[in-house]
Amino acid sequence: MTRDSDFPLPSQGDAAGAAAARAESARGARPLLQVERLSKLYPVQRGPFARPSFVQAVDGVTFHVHRGETLGLVGESGSGKSTLGRTAIRLVEPTLGRIFFDGEDLTAMSGRALRATRRRMQIVFQDPYGSLNPRMTVREIVGEGIVIHRLARSRDEATTMVEGALQKVGLRPDMMERFPHEFSGGQRQRIAIARALVVRPHFVVCDEPVSALDLSVQAQIINLLEELQDELSLSLLFISHDLRVIEHVSHRIAVMYLGRIVEIGPAKDVAERRHHPYTRALFDAMPSLDRGGKARRLLPGAPGSAINPPEGCVFHPRCRKAEEGKCDVEIPPLEELAAGSGHRVACWHPEVE
Repeated sequence: MTRDSDFPLPSQGDAAGAAAARAESARGARPLLQVERLSKLYPVQRGPFARPSFVQAVDGVTFHVHRGETLGLVGESGSGKSTLGRTAIRLVEPTLGRIFFDGEDLTAMSGRALRATRRRMQIVFQDPYGSLNPRMTVREIVGEGIVIHRLARSRDEATTMVEGALQKVGLRPDMMERFPHEFSGGQRQRIAIARALVVRPHFVVCDEPVSALDLSVQAQIINLLEELQDELSLSLLFISHDLRVIEHVSHRIAVMYLGRIVEIGPAKDVAERRHHPYTRALFDAMPSLDRGGKARRLLPGAPGSAINPPEGCVFHPRCRKAEEGKCDVEIPPLEELAAGSGHRVACWHPEVE
């Protein structure tokens, strides 16, 4: 059993960082989703009498998503991307922090209020083979949310809603009585998208939705999501380790490393300026036929442990610009380099050339 005092406090998302994010979002319309100092820690019990240690999957993260916007979330495997996405919609309960959805405190909700709000937040999982119940027909899979949220007054109305959702994702209504094993990977992911959209959500977490698909099918699913976003005014949190996909689909990009966001800003700025050394290394690692004579910067070593993350900047053990006594001691705040740009970097020695 753990107590609140057993949990280490989040190290990145201080009050100043959360206030800066609120001020930034206030310059435009109120964001649909506002996450402040969010942390998710999993206790690891090493023995019956030992004090538990913790996997810091998400460590004090602050960000927001506006209506109709796609925020791309990128990072290496194990950086905490999927946990952040699931915690942001309370599919996983947060350890610390607050989540506001359409101005209401999601972390304080329970019962009917939480169920009603959850209808407006959906998720498309990475694996189109494992995310669909093999014992359920397409009608049952897509229509499950209709039943849970009581969106139809009759079976015929529910059928009409399922048919409409399938048609939106490019599937025929006569496929409703078939089972998942009768479909290809791309078709299964379309079914998963239909399941998410049938309850008319406002916000969708896309957790690596194309990584298990062939390249041609990836393009189809990405184009489908963009069309549906324009048609339905959806807000998306698009999670991927593929920088090309993230750069293509996103309005803004957040780069995550070992549970923290180290850079966030407009997609073009992040992709071209790459102020954080980790962001620059990620883009440098992308295969390219023409690098324009630029040397490829490969990162040494592997990401640190989420159980015992490095002190100070979590990236400093792999950073060529790390300063002893500074980067290995003090945590860099996530701040704008140019006031009003919305491009924030957590680094003591950002790349500026």
